[in-house]
Amino acid sequence: MCVLMEAATAARHSVDLPTILVAMTTCLLTYMYLQRHRNLPPGPPALPVLGNIPYFMWFKPEFSPAFLTDLSKTYGDVMCFWLAGSRLHVVISGRDAIRHALVTRADDLSSRRVPPTTAYIRGDGTSSKTAKGVLFAEYGHDWRRQRRFALKTLRDFGVGKRSLEGKICEEAAALSQELVAKDGQPFNIKHLLQNAVSNIICSIVFGKRFEYGDPEFLQIITLLNNIVAARPGRDILVNIHPIFRHIPFVSQEDRKVNKNFSEMQAFCRQQIQQHRETFDPNDIRDFIDAFLLEQQRAGGNQTQTGFTDKQLQEVQLDLFLAGTETTSTTLGWALLYMLLYPDIQEKVHEEIDSVLGQAVPSYALRDKMPYTTATLAEVQRINTILPFSVPHSASVDTTLNGYTIPDDATILVNLWSVHMNPQLFPEPNKFNPDRFLDQDGNFVKHEALIPFSVGPRVCLGEQLAKMELFLLFVSLMQRFSFHLPEGAPAPSTTGNMTAIINMPHPYDLCAVPRG
Repeated sequence: MCVLMEAATAARHSVDLPTILVAMTTCLLTYMYLQRHRNLPPGPPALPVLGNIPYFMWFKPEFSPAFLTDLSKTYGDVMCFWLAGSRLHVVISGRDAIRHALVTRADDLSSRRVPPTTAYIRGDGTSSKTAKGVLFAEYGHDWRRQRRFALKTLRDFGVGKRSLEGKICEEAAALSQELVAKDGQPFNIKHLLQNAVSNIICSIVFGKRFEYGDPEFLQIITLLNNIVAARPGRDILVNIHPIFRHIPFVSQEDRKVNKNFSEMQAFCRQQIQQHRETFDPNDIRDFIDAFLLEQQRAGGNQTQTGFTDKQLQEVQLDLFLAGTETTSTTLGWALLYMLLYPDIQEKVHEEIDSVLGQAVPSYALRDKMPYTTATLAEVQRINTILPFSVPHSASVDTTLNGYTIPDDATILVNLWSVHMNPQLFPEPNKFNPDRFLDQDGNFVKHEALIPFSVGPRVCLGEQLAKMELFLLFVSLMQRFSFHLPEGAPAPSTTGNMTAIINMPHPYDLCAVPRG
């Protein structure tokens, strides 16, 4: 640094100050770049300050999961890249490496680190260690306590049990009425799927469902869509340093996302207040009541136990964000493939007719509908909804496969690389439910199908999602045939990555009631 200062002093009269500052900054950043952690995983060459951004923009602007999977073939199952120079990302690909990292090495690699922009919007402060909720909370004792409570409460309100089937089937009936009202005309089913799935979450969390036309409910869905649609590219500058938030074009976008989160948080606070006013410890109606009961038991130790209003607010958001969009998106993909493969749709119809007829669907009957179950499994495989799962981080500086993994690195778990591996799933780009059936036509669970991830951070709502997917899909297929509008082009099976979710591009369909 002394040499740099002397050079700057000598050049003061011949070079203007901005040039000196730029040169000094470049030298300093280059020095810091060269002094980073040694023995990092291999990866594409990176530049100081800019990291791998130019590389990705040049070779693959959309930064798709398929692209990272191709890169792993060059750099290995544990590789790294840099965003904006200072943001290290480690990508773990392949079934064996993922299981080793998330199961065998779970204590070291199961934490979460909230990006600065997300922490700022959620009100978590500047440290990821202060993150509330379950989805982004740091791995440790407090997170385990909150996750155990959430799992127990979800089970208490029917997740994985027959008691929840009635609510899901009630929602399926409401959804079907909306489809009948379309009278076979083309429409985009996305928002109706979101309504149905979100209402199931509402029945568990708030103890009630909303009518689809309810203005408050429509506002919730709009806010969810806006939050999910926010692309990670806008975060790059702010994640380098929070001061960049004040740049006009960045701050404008930041305010939009902040507004959406703030309104969702306000809605959650309103629900908490309404429940507190009518709370009866002898009549626990829903998730919020169960949480308030834990608060009451904690007495003055709410902060120490973690059962605070802020925690409850963020858990509600986690359940909505993680539960609504992923499940409704999976159903959207399922119907898209029914449009593209009418022969498979017909087989599903035949199986449902044979097993159910006009009876109300039951989750317990999935073993008697192996082809339908296999079709849903294939949907989850061929277009993984969360191809990188929810990003992890290391709890401490550690190693993996002989490489150093710093605790400030973002870890992307490349589920796509498993689901599209031709050695595990021959002809992976082909939509083929038969790959999940044995020679007798029975459904066979494939250990490499991991759409909900693995390890301690496996999706909190896995059992709920499985019930919803099966019962809603079977209900729709029982009542309707789905067709492309006349003259419409076939929908693309290439996903549209928004945030971390792999969504289908918008498409229209026609829902025709079956005899």
